Amino acid sequence: MAWLSQQGVPFEARDVIENTDWLDELMELGGRATPVTLITWSGGREVVLGFDREKLWELLIP
Repeated sequence: MAWLSQQGVPFEARDVIENTDWLDELMELGGRATPVTLITWSGGREVVLGFDREKLWELLIP
C-alpha cells in the first residue's frame, strides 16, 4: 500500500481478516496470500498476485 500511495495511485485497502467476503473474493481471484491487487478499467481487468513492482508500474504509471 505504501508504494501505491507514494506513486499517487488511489486504491481501496481491504482487510481480509476483518471481512470474510473480501477473503472469498481474494480466493476467487486466484490469491492465496496478500497482497492481491485488482486493477480495473473500462473493458478489462488485471489481477496482480504478490507485490510485483514491475507489473504494477506497467499497469498503473503512465
